[in-house]
Formats: sequence, C-alpha cells, structure tokens
Amino acid sequence: MDGGGDSACGGGAAGALASGGVRVDAVDVAGLCGEDLRARLGVLARAESRLAAMKADALGEIARRNGDGAAAHAATGAMAISGRRARGEVRDAVRLGGLDATREGLFAGSVPVGHAQLIARAAGDAPIDDEFLAARARHEGYDEFRRTVARHVADVSRDDGASLLERQRRARSAKIVTRSSDGMTVLNLVVDPITGARLGTLIAAAERRLFKDEDPAARRTPQQRMADAISQLICDPGAKRPTGASLIVVADYDMANHQLTNGRLADGTPIPIGEIAKIAVDAEVLPAIFDAATGDLRMGRTRRTATDLQRAALALRDKGCVGCGISPERCQHHHIDHWQHGGHTDYTNLVTVCPDCHNDKIHQQGFTAEWDTPGSRYRLQPPTQPPNSSNDPSRAPPVRPPNSSNDPSRAAPR
Repeated sequence: MDGGGDSACGGGAAGALASGGVRVDAVDVAGLCGEDLRARLGVLARAESRLAAMKADALGEIARRNGDGAAAHAATGAMAISGRRARGEVRDAVRLGGLDATREGLFAGSVPVGHAQLIARAAGDAPIDDEFLAARARHEGYDEFRRTVARHVADVSRDDGASLLERQRRARSAKIVTRSSDGMTVLNLVVDPITGARLGTLIAAAERRLFKDEDPAARRTPQQRMADAISQLICDPGAKRPTGASLIVVADYDMANHQLTNGRLADGTPIPIGEIAKIAVDAEVLPAIFDAATGDLRMGRTRRTATDLQRAALALRDKGCVGCGISPERCQHHHIDHWQHGGHTDYTNLVTVCPDCHNDKIHQQGFTAEWDTPGSRYRLQPPTQPPNSSNDPSRAPPVRPPNSSNDPSRAAPR
C-alpha cells in the first residue's frame, strides 16, 4: 500500500465531514406543508449528490493508489454492499474522475446521482461531450435524460451505434430466484433496448386484453396485471397474439442521398439504421408515415379505449408518459376532457400516461394535461386548487396545441 497518502490517518476525514462538507439539519416533517415537503426533498437530493461526489472521490483515490479490486473490496466492507454493486461503484467513480463538468455538478448538487451514473456509464461506450450532458442533466427528468444520453452516444459513435448495441446484447442476462423470506419467485431479465421495446409492447398489449376482460368491481392492480400478462405469454405461447403489439420504429428520409437516417424507437431511443431491415424480417413493424390528409384518429363516443392507430400516433407525439417520461409501451391513455364528462376518444383529446401518474397525479391529486408551447409537448400540471374543491380541475378547459401547420394533432401515422 502507498503509505505516503495514509500518513495523516486518524481523524482527518471525520473532521472534514463534520466541518461542513454536507450538512442537513433534522426537521419534524409532520409539521411541514406540501410545498415545504417538496422543498425538503430537493435539499436532500442536493445533499445526496454532494455525498455521491465525495464517495466517488474516495473510491477513485483508492483505485488510483491500489487498483480497482482493492477499491471494490474497501467499498464492500465499509459500505456493506454486494461485490457486484461495489465493482459498479468503483467503475463509475474512476470514470467520473475524468468528467469534470459532471463531477462539479455533483459537488454543487445540481446534477442528480442517477444522471451522473448514466453519464459515467456512457463514457465507457463513446467519447461523450461531458459539458453538454452535464448541462442537460440539470433540467431533464431521469427518463428524458436517459434518452438524451442514448441519442448523444449514437451521435458521437462512428458506426451509427452498432457497436454499442452489440455490447448491450452481449450484456444480456436473466435470473430466476426463489426468495427464502416468503417463497416467492423473482424473474430478473436484462436485455438490449430493441428487445426490451418488443417485449414491452407485447406485454402491454396482453395487459390491455386482461383489463378489457376484468370485472370492473374487482380489478387487478397494475403490478398484478403485468405479472399475469407475462405469465400468460410465457406459459401459453400458442395463444393468439394480442392486438396492438406492433413495434413502432421511426426513421427520417434523406431526400438528397435517398436513404433512411436517424433510426429510433417510439420513445426516441436511437437504433442503428441497419437494424430496421432485420427487425422487419421477423417482427410486425408499423411504418409511421405522417400525412395530415390520411388516417382517421377521431373515434368520438363510439369507443372508450384508444385504437391501435391512435396508440401509435400518441407514442410518436408524446414519446412516453407526459408526467414522468417512462416509455410509451408501459403507458395507457387518458382523456383530457374526461370520458365520464362527455369527452371523446379523439387523438386531440388523448395523452399518454403511465398507471402511476394516471391514478396518483390525475385522479388523486387533480393534475391536468396542458400543452407546453416552448417544449412542444403535453405536460402534467398541478392543480391551482385542491381536487375536492367545487372547481373540479377535470372540468377546466384544457390548454390545446396551437392551431397551426405545426400542430401535432394534424399528423397521423398511416
């Protein structure tokens, strides 16, 4: 061991922390209002980022002196974490040592811990622009930023992201574990983005079929429904393929060079152009060709749930949940003008939301879907009054996209 760096052992680190590296006073959260509770979470998140930066510095220094293995061993003992997690922590710490903008953002508390991990892992895949990603990390939610990182890695890769996709496919894994605590079986599956999108789309379609057949008075929870859908797909592979299971792949057409460019999944995750032809061979691919003059996306009151065509159009417009950004295949669709108040099942009256945002934010907290003009997309906005007041937010007139040639409601996939 390099003794020079340890000659001052015996309280220096503890003293430095106590002197004010990170300090968050304890408070009685039961006495805080909702706004103060959210502010409290922000304070804790910034403190967590600063602590993560300090931890990365310490692990990186141990790795510099004694190697990655010694740093992982130290992390396992000092932090009581698994060897696998320790190795991941050390890998990220070593990479952060060369990412000045991300590391500074962590220390300042402006770059969330999860975002910094995404940047560190991307640095192992491509020559990323650290300053660009650190700047975006300050303003984007996790799911949106994950897609930003994926697009950036594809942009700076010299092979259209093919080598990254191949590494992701080599890293696939699966594990079936029986928990000793309760005897339940846990399935853990890690796959590349394309396989994940195909599986997610198929599972979501099976979930919709189960929801349609359920007794409204005894519905499953979303988690139970997903478990039943996966079990059904695995245990009964000969069953009829659920409707709405088409994979949505999007690409731009370069008129000058007569070729497809910018291949991506519906949520914006980039994929190599060469993969589109491969996918088309063994999967039902829905070509999303936008034309304002085609496609009828107005169902009125003839049906309550979105059609396959509407789901495809909404996936491309919203690119995931308008509340949290989770991928569209994990989402359902909400009527902006509520169905029970006479709202129509039309493209312009539907937004993409995940089950949690739909139940908790919209129906419990009274959030509404409003058009964000600067961002050119719908977002969930908190209510100006409590949802139980006489001013029911579900009856408030929604903010619509501008009526112009750029209005996304005028475009429909064919």
